[in-house]
Amino acid sequence: MAEELQFSRRSFIKGGVAGAAGFAAASGVAFITRPERVFGANDRVRVAICGLHGRGMDHVSNFAQLKNVEIAAVCDVDENVLRQRVGEMEHQGIPKPAAFGDVRKLLEDKSIDAISIATPNHWHTLMGIWACQAGKDVYVEKPCSHNLWEGKQFVAAAKRYGRVVQHGTQIRSAVSVREGIKKLHEGSIGDIYMARGLCFKWRNTIGHTAVEPAPAGVNYDLWTGPAPLHEYTRNRFHYNWHWFWAYGNGDLGNQGTHQLDVARWGLGVGFPNKVSAMGGHFMFEDDQETPNDLNCTFQFDLPGGRRKMITFETRHWITNHEAEIGRPELGTPESKPQPGAPALGPLAGHHNTIGNIFYGSQGYLATGDEDAHTYRVWLGPDQDPQPAVHGGTELAHFANFIDCVVSRDEKSLNAPIEEAHSSMGLMHLANASYRLGRTLNFDPATQQVIGDTEAEALLRDGGRGYRAPYVVPEVA
Repeated sequence: MAEELQFSRRSFIKGGVAGAAGFAAASGVAFITRPERVFGANDRVRVAICGLHGRGMDHVSNFAQLKNVEIAAVCDVDENVLRQRVGEMEHQGIPKPAAFGDVRKLLEDKSIDAISIATPNHWHTLMGIWACQAGKDVYVEKPCSHNLWEGKQFVAAAKRYGRVVQHGTQIRSAVSVREGIKKLHEGSIGDIYMARGLCFKWRNTIGHTAVEPAPAGVNYDLWTGPAPLHEYTRNRFHYNWHWFWAYGNGDLGNQGTHQLDVARWGLGVGFPNKVSAMGGHFMFEDDQETPNDLNCTFQFDLPGGRRKMITFETRHWITNHEAEIGRPELGTPESKPQPGAPALGPLAGHHNTIGNIFYGSQGYLATGDEDAHTYRVWLGPDQDPQPAVHGGTELAHFANFIDCVVSRDEKSLNAPIEEAHSSMGLMHLANASYRLGRTLNFDPATQQVIGDTEAEALLRDGGRGYRAPYVVPEVA
């Protein structure tokens, strides 16, 4: 089986550094960008998908549905996951791709047109910049960066190397939400002054896990990449890495990224002038480092002395629904409770409240939720409800990316890297405010915190530095 996957166990394990020496002899990149490919009517875009344990298989499923796409390669540092996923793809009738244990070896393949990144957060920017330098277009999962400085480098790399980079905030491709945001901007609820983001997602304790050897077949050094090399524990690996600052950004930087992006998009603002966040790790005693409840406020100073505001909240346990977001009896058929289940609450299968509320001079508009892309408007002092509008699939987001890869028209991207960086910047600033325990004053023009060197350092490398040779290059 190892030969079929185009790598031996020995080459897989060594691939962390020595196996990719031709690509990363010094700084991690040694590529000459290939000539731009011109796609013909019958050509297919050759895509490589990196990170297959969780979200990456959604990438596989979506790209496989696009007729002008070939999943040419897959990549994962876990030999076991890689073997399993290739087998699943074959079982689904997807032509067998090449398989790699090290993204640097994958990027040496000049036949690959684009890579799709679904790795842990701390790899997103480095892998994306390497891909841009190698002449590949990029679809990158949210968040595009692990810290604010990384986002600036990613934006600069896309521009410098002329690459198409789509961010995985797929709500931007949902027809109903796009329509709702358009109506907001056209004045459907009057002068918009505030947006509220909701990320009330049921999250149980992760408990405690002991130090142990990394599983056989896992290149843990390569998985750790730019982050400090901690001893392996199960909580630091598959999925629960989200709750450790070295790799993830908490739920604000996980589920919350989508709603932060929609809030900023609907409000029509860029970077904030002031950010404050307060919260904590409540209820559970476990290994988690990031907060499970967080309240954030973002202030935007506008010309003429006007201001707008975003409030954002994450919650992890029992909660209520706001603006009817998450109420199953008001959602799409697939989100409604099963016969005999209570109308509301966890047993209805829909105990999350995930969406956005926009407040204006003439009413308010709510978008959500995580499963059914909808929007609904309430108008006037009596809050007269208007009919709900549904519709949207994430397939449209992947299709939009491929269309732009073929056309070379990055301006037609629904979630370009520049917009992603602004929205993820809100998340990074809020997390920094929480970790430092103080309000941050920010200069949107320079993208720097004013008069706070400690905050600047935290936003530069997440407070953890970079581990050679996995160092994010300075492009900006």
